Amino acid sequence: MIHCCQEHVELALDIVVDEYETAPKIEKLESEQATCEYCQNKAEYVVAN
Repeated sequence: MIHCCQEHVELALDIVVDEYETAPKIEKLESEQATCEYCQNKAEYVVAN
């Protein structure tokens, strides 16, 4: 599971596809106070397999 901002959502998608070789699921975060794993901005999405 990768928390990411709008800017890094494509990178997170690529990483999940490369790692798990399956289509990833993207969910919009509503209330969670997570930060982007790549730039520390507020995370807007969670990408998982």
